Amino acid sequence: MSAPRALLWSAFFVLLAGSAWVVAPDPSRLAAGLPRLMGWLAGSWPPDFSGGADIARRAGETLGIATLGTLAAALIALPMTWIATRQVTPARALYHPARGVLDGLRGVDGFVFALLFVAAVGLGPFAGMLGVALHSAGSIAKLWSEAMESADPRPSEAITAVGGTRLHVALFALVPQTLPQNIGALLYVWEFNIRASTVLGLVGAGGLGQELKNAVDLLDFNRVLAILIIIVALTLAADRISGALRRSLA
Repeated sequence: MSAPRALLWSAFFVLLAGSAWVVAPDPSRLAAGLPRLMGWLAGSWPPDFSGGADIARRAGETLGIATLGTLAAALIALPMTWIATRQVTPARALYHPARGVLDGLRGVDGFVFALLFVAAVGLGPFAGMLGVALHSAGSIAKLWSEAMESADPRPSEAITAVGGTRLHVALFALVPQTLPQNIGALLYVWEFNIRASTVLGLVGAGGLGQELKNAVDLLDFNRVLAILIIIVALTLAADRISGALRRSLA
C-alpha cells in the first residue's frame, strides 16, 4: 500500500475512533429505551385523524414549501451554474469561488436556514420556503454544473471553432445535451425537499412538522401516528410523480 493511501486510511480510522468516542454508543441504553418506545407505539393505535382540515392545511403547506422552494432554488442556481461550469464561466477567477459558494450552501442544512429566516421574516411557511431554496440552490447548481462539465466536448468545440462565445456554447451545446439529466436532478431535489419540509415546522416554519411538534409536546401519540401516516403518504406520492416525470424524459 502506498504511503498516501495508508495515510488516508489511517485518517479514516482516526475519524471513526473519534466519532465513537464523541457519540458514545450505549447498547444498554437502547435496550432499556426500546420497551418504552414500543409501549408508545402500541398505545398510538388507532391513529387520530380528527381535525382533518388542520392536517390537510399543514400538508398543503409542506407541499407548497417544497415546490416553491425548489422553484426558487432553480432560479438561484441558473446563474450560479453558468459561473461554476468550467467551459462557460465568464472568468476563470470566478470558478473556484463559485464552487465554494455552492459547497457552503449545501453544507448548511435547510433546517438551519429556515431557523435563521424564522428570526428574519417571522413564523410561517415563507421562512421554510426560503430555507429550502437556499440550501437546494447549492445542490441543484452543483448537479447541473457537473453534468455540463461531463458532457460530450465535441459540440462545444465545434461552436468555438466557428467563433461562438461561451454563452453560445452553453445555450446550443451544453444545455441541449444535459437538459433531460438536469430536469431529472431537479425532480430528485423536489422529491427530497418534500421529505425535508415535513420537519421544518419544528422551528416554526410551517408544514406538518408544526402539527407533529404540537402532538409530541402533548404526548398525543395517536395524533403522532396519524401525522406520520400522512407524511409517508405524501412522500410516496411525490416519489411516484417524480419517477413518472423522469421516465417521460428518458
